[in-house]
Amino acid sequence: MPLKENQVVAINFTLKDKEGNIIEETTKDEPFLFISGSEQILPKLEENIGEMLIGSKRTVVLEPENAYGKFSESAIQVVNKSEFPEGTELKIGMGYYANTPEGRQMPFTIKNIEGDNVTLDFNHPLAGQTLTFDVELLNLRDATPEELSHGHVHGAGGHHH
Repeated sequence: MPLKENQVVAINFTLKDKEGNIIEETTKDEPFLFISGSEQILPKLEENIGEMLIGSKRTVVLEPENAYGKFSESAIQVVNKSEFPEGTELKIGMGYYANTPEGRQMPFTIKNIEGDNVTLDFNHPLAGQTLTFDVELLNLRDATPEELSHGHVHGAGGHHH
């Protein structure tokens, strides 16, 4: 049965790359919690979780187009160091945010620094990768009005104010 919108979903998962290397995993003590229908996880992953029974486990393989997209060369940009605020420490591999004209934040990673030229990569770090999620559905409950108004889960394993 598909998830209803606005449910708090508790899962444990292990995320692996194509070679089987673990990228991220939760623990029994700290499961991952999200609100269904709020675009807090990958849509195809949420769809698969919606087909599970509480206590069941499933392996979900997502190709790049259903995960973080294909790697795009057009998302690589070279800018001058002067484009950064004065005093910003620039390091290869570091993640930063740029603001779009609409005021949205776009994350990027510094890939290279040569003289005054800084190469930025706006691709998601997992773009172009086939990802495998080993998922266990732990629990479902309706989100509280406060969680819905704040846009995130509260309480054990969730956000605390």
